[in-house]
Amino acid sequence: MADDADLDLAVVLHALGDPVRLALVRRMAEDGESACSPDGVDVPRSTLSNHWRILREAGITRTRRVGKARWMALRRAELDARFPGLLAAVLRGRG
Repeated sequence: MADDADLDLAVVLHALGDPVRLALVRRMAEDGESACSPDGVDVPRSTLSNHWRILREAGITRTRRVGKARWMALRRAELDARFPGLLAAVLRGRG
């Protein structure tokens, strides 16, 4: 996982630029965490895994393992420290 100094704006923006990944980020912002296979996301499991990987590698999420389950959460504090206001603006936007 990237530390906040390693977060790259272009990589973060790319990760947030996909509608499915943006929906996952919005869900985590509202719910705190998201299961790796959340209800209401209508994409194949392999595609969903790829979206989670892109978010994780961009430094946007952290993963918590509970038994065999994985729960993803936003690294909101790190993102806000590195790019003040970015996440809030993205979450406010409609797209």
